[in-house]
Amino acid sequence: MASCLQASMNSLLPRSSPPPSLSLNSSGRKNSKAFRVKAAAKIPMPPINPNDPFLSKLASIAAQSPERLIARPFNADTPPYLDIFDSPQLMSSPAQVERSVAYNEHRPRTPPPDLPSMLLDGRIVYIGMPLVPAVTELIVAELMYLQWLDPKEPIYIYINSTGTTRDDGETVGMESEGFAIYDSLMQLKNEVHTVCVGAAIGHACLLLSAGTKGKRFMMPHSKAMIQQPRVPSSGLMPASDVLIRAREVITNRDILVGLLAKHTGNSVETVANVMRRPYYMDALKAKEFGVIDKVLWRGQEKIIADVVPSDEFDKNAGIRSAERV
Repeated sequence: MASCLQASMNSLLPRSSPPPSLSLNSSGRKNSKAFRVKAAAKIPMPPINPNDPFLSKLASIAAQSPERLIARPFNADTPPYLDIFDSPQLMSSPAQVERSVAYNEHRPRTPPPDLPSMLLDGRIVYIGMPLVPAVTELIVAELMYLQWLDPKEPIYIYINSTGTTRDDGETVGMESEGFAIYDSLMQLKNEVHTVCVGAAIGHACLLLSAGTKGKRFMMPHSKAMIQQPRVPSSGLMPASDVLIRAREVITNRDILVGLLAKHTGNSVETVANVMRRPYYMDALKAKEFGVIDKVLWRGQEKIIADVVPSDEFDKNAGIRSAERV
């Protein structure tokens, strides 16, 4: 590369005069100065990237003393033009590789950075979808894992689910999905805290009421609803199969009524009567019915409890209703 650069430099000089001498006498200095002027005038400089230190150094050498680029010793063992630097150094420090002592030494000791695993690390199980087989599998597995991890620590279940149906009432899961989670809850040795954070409908309401007594909570603007199980789509099934499925739905309804009566403290007749049609409950009504034990007012529960009922307020104020008049 050096010989090519020197040949290109010589080709740009006038052919009538020999190349200028690079000696240290006075004539040599004049010739070198004249060559510098001619080289600067005739050699076009390509555009230089100002952020490239190597090209900037070459441009500086070519502008100040081009003879260093022409009369250079050629050494094939070193990269070209690297010798013009004062202290060429390709790497500041060599790379160092350390071998791990054991395979498990550098494994993360924290849960993976996905949200369900982080909640599970805090012993929180979140039911935020209808109870379809995939959701049931995950919830049951998490409950079993938390009990195996520590059978004495409480488990917190946050519920925002429409049960085995969708919002429009269409059946998306079998009743056995809700019963599977319920049976898993009953087998736990842990104390189970249930919290409704949106809606608890159907079997989700059963799971809400199945928590440990005194540890069943509900957010102020949440809704709970109990209803009869729905008959799945029969399609082109024969009448005998439809009758068999209807009997199974009635059996599931009776089981659901009995379990709700057990956990709410109401009689079977009372629960069966209100379940004839969809029975919606806000937080206060759910507490009165026995589904939950406390409303999470976030410091406002005492204020709500101190509010005088409307009938008592009218009586104290001397207001009579139109019916009494």
